[in-house]
Amino acid sequence: MQLDLDNLPSDTALLHRLVRDIASVIAHRNSEIERLQTIIKRLQRAQFGRRSERLDAGQLALGLEDLDIDLSAVEADQASVVTSASTKTLQPKRKPLPDHLPREEVVLNVASESCTCGGTLHAIGESVSEMLDWVPAQLRVVRVCRPKFACRSCGTITQAPAPERPIAGGLATPALLAQVLVSKYCDHTPLYRQAQIFARHGVELERSTLAGWVGGACWWFEALHDRLCEHMFASDHLFADDTPIPVLDPGRGRTKTGRLWVYARDQRSWAGPEPPAAVYVFAPDRKAERAAAHLTHFKGVLHVDGYAGFERLTDAGNITLAACWAHTRRKFYEVAQAEDTPVAHEALRRIASLYAVEAQVRGQSPAHRLATRRALAKPIIDSLRLWLEVQLPQLPGRGNLAEAIRYALSRWDGLTRFLHDGRIELDTNPVERAIRPVALGRKNHLFAGSDGGGRRWAILCSLIETCKLNDVEPYAYLRDVLQRMVGGHPINRLDELLPWAWNAHHPVKA
Repeated sequence: MQLDLDNLPSDTALLHRLVRDIASVIAHRNSEIERLQTIIKRLQRAQFGRRSERLDAGQLALGLEDLDIDLSAVEADQASVVTSASTKTLQPKRKPLPDHLPREEVVLNVASESCTCGGTLHAIGESVSEMLDWVPAQLRVVRVCRPKFACRSCGTITQAPAPERPIAGGLATPALLAQVLVSKYCDHTPLYRQAQIFARHGVELERSTLAGWVGGACWWFEALHDRLCEHMFASDHLFADDTPIPVLDPGRGRTKTGRLWVYARDQRSWAGPEPPAAVYVFAPDRKAERAAAHLTHFKGVLHVDGYAGFERLTDAGNITLAACWAHTRRKFYEVAQAEDTPVAHEALRRIASLYAVEAQVRGQSPAHRLATRRALAKPIIDSLRLWLEVQLPQLPGRGNLAEAIRYALSRWDGLTRFLHDGRIELDTNPVERAIRPVALGRKNHLFAGSDGGGRRWAILCSLIETCKLNDVEPYAYLRDVLQRMVGGHPINRLDELLPWAWNAHHPVKA
C-alpha cells in the first residue's frame, strides 16, 4: 500500500477507513513475517541442529564412544587400588557370550603336581573364564578339479559337467557375492571402499568388477523380489511411504531424483498371523500413479502420511486410508520449537495422552485394543477436535499454528480410523523405520549409477530388511538362497526362500 502523506484526506470517515486498511495490511504482513521466520528456523535446525525430535541413538553412540574409551582407560589405571569385590559392584552385569560361537579351550595347568609341603596335588575342579576373540575374514581359492576319463575301446572322453556359476565366467562364489551385497546394502560400504578392503587382503579387485558382480547377483533375486511383493500386496493392512534417492543422469552430467516407494507390513503389535516384511519398489518420480500401479491388487487399510497422491487410491473403493498421528504431531512440534506457543504445547500434550493409551494395548488382540481405545482414547479424541476447532478462528489464518490445526482437521477421518479397527496403528512408524537404512545408504553410496541401479537397490533392500524384521542373518540368507537359485531351485517353490520361511529351517539369527 502506497500512502501520499502530503495529501491525506480531511474527512474523518475516510481517515478511519484508511487506518483500518493499514491495520489489515500490517496484520497480514506480521503473519507472513511469522511464517517466514518459522521456515528460516526450520531450515537452520535442519542444517545446524538436530535432524529429528529426539537425538538419534546411533549419532549419540558415536559421540559417547570416546567417553567410554576414556572411562575404560581410567578404570584400568585404578585397577591396582580397587579391590576385586568393589570392582564387581561398579561394573554393569555383562551379557553371556552366545552359545553358538565356537569355543577354543586353553588349559593353564600348574607348573608342578607336587605341593610345597611335599604332598601330591589332586584335581578338585576348575575355574573357567571366557574372552571374545576375532578371526579375521579370509579369502581363499576354491579349485574345482574335474578328472577326465577315456575309453580305450572307442576313444570316448568322459568328464563331470562344470558347476553352474552365479555369474558366467566370473570368479566370485555365492559366499563372496553375498558378502559384497551385504557390505553394500546392509552395512552401507560403497564398492570403492570394499575394493580397498580386498586390497588389504592381498587381492586387487576393480570397483567395476565388483559392480558387475552386484548386477549379476541381483539378477538371481529378481523373481524372489517379485514374489515378495505379491505376498505383501495380498495382505489387508500395509504401511506406505516413499523416499528420494539420487540417480546418476549421464546424459546431463549430473544426478536426478528417483524414488524408492516403501511398503511395510508389521502385525506384531496386535499378534497378527502374517510375518513382518518390507518391500521397496524403484520409480523415476513421485507421481501418484506409481503407488496406484503398485497397489493394483491391494484391498484393505493403508497407513500413509500426508502425501496428497495417496488420496486417489480410495477412488475404486478397495483401499481405506489411515492417517498418521506422528506426522500430525510433528506439525505442532515444529511450531512449538519455533514459536514456543502454549497452544502448540497443549496439542502435543493431548497427542501424548493418545500414545499413553496405545502403550497399554500394544501386543494385545484387536478386540482388546479396540475396546480399550473406545473407553480411553475416544474421549481424548473428541475433546481434542472440539478444542482445535475453538482455537483455529482465534489464530492468524496464514500462521504455521493454524496450518498445523488445518492439517489435523482435514485428515480427521483417517486419524480416527483406529477407533473403528483394533488392527490399525496410530502412525506409520513401521515404514518410517524401513526408510532409515535407505537414508544411511544415501549418505554412503551418494547416488545410484542408473535406473537399473535404483532397481537393484530396491531388490536387495527388500530382502535384507525383511531378513532383519524376521531375525534372519542377511549374509547367511543371501549366500544360501543364491546357492539354491544357481543350483536350479524350482521357480514354483519360491515361497520356500522368502526370509520367514527360510528361517524356519535355517535358524541363523541376525
